[in-house]
Amino acid sequence: MTVDVDKNSGFCAGVIRAIDKAEEFLSLADASHKRLYSLGAIVHNESELARLEQEGLVTIDREDLSEMPAAEGETLLIRAHGEPPETYRRAEALGFGIVDCTCPVVLKLQQCIRESYERQHEGPRKGQIIVFGKIGHPEVLGLLGQVNGDALVIESMKMLEDSVSDGRIDLCRPVEVFSQTTKSPAEYAAICSRLEEMMAAANEMQIAQFKGRRMLVVHDTICSQVATRHAKLARFALDHDVVIFVSGKASSNGKVLCDLCKSVNIRTYHISTDAELKKEWFRKEDKVGVCGATSTPKWLLEQVAEAVRKLHFR
Repeated sequence: MTVDVDKNSGFCAGVIRAIDKAEEFLSLADASHKRLYSLGAIVHNESELARLEQEGLVTIDREDLSEMPAAEGETLLIRAHGEPPETYRRAEALGFGIVDCTCPVVLKLQQCIRESYERQHEGPRKGQIIVFGKIGHPEVLGLLGQVNGDALVIESMKMLEDSVSDGRIDLCRPVEVFSQTTKSPAEYAAICSRLEEMMAAANEMQIAQFKGRRMLVVHDTICSQVATRHAKLARFALDHDVVIFVSGKASSNGKVLCDLCKSVNIRTYHISTDAELKKEWFRKEDKVGVCGATSTPKWLLEQVAEAVRKLHFR
């Protein structure tokens, strides 16, 4: 049996930047006050979180932040997903110093959606903003906060169809569409194409004629690193007999990428740690591929690969 680790898997640039900033802060912090609060998990990977917690990272949630009476002298890390403006106001009011690790790609998207919202409300015909993303995902909540919640989030083609049917999407009004940065490029393209078809039909136009009206504006907001990873990961999954996909169970990107692997290789197994490996998944002549999400550390991929290599077959 051979075991390969996908060279394209592992932390994305935004997560690397956030972890580097956290480690730098903790390494320089005074020994008597070596603590850094993170609003939400800095990375959706239980093993990496446990490592950072040993160094002094304390994870809190929005409820903790809203219930805190004060935090003078404490420091709050804003993770790569970003946050709505209200979070910054609340943290500063409590007395937190802020280490802002919002991914530059997400920051650009936040600015883009704010500018779109202003455009949509300039004229007499108010437009609509649609966000393709996971409802409740931290990045999506941050985007909604940029427009005071005045945007519609859709997760799937069915949700798009349902939103048109129940009137939440008015096909005769201008629409601008954005995607969460870690979503599937293929799924985003399919949803936007279907929306264009429905809008053209509702306005009694051919697709070519409708395109010239600029009633539908689709923004390319999926991270380029994530977009290229999809194609490379599909090839990696096809090239192996068994795929071990490693990511935290809470990772949205992990679910998308693992589903992609399963779509091309039925022998794909999703685990969080090497303790979840099962010998019956493998045959002694298999070519095994180990890969992961943008939130999966390289050291964990190598650890899982080594555990697979140590499986013994009679």
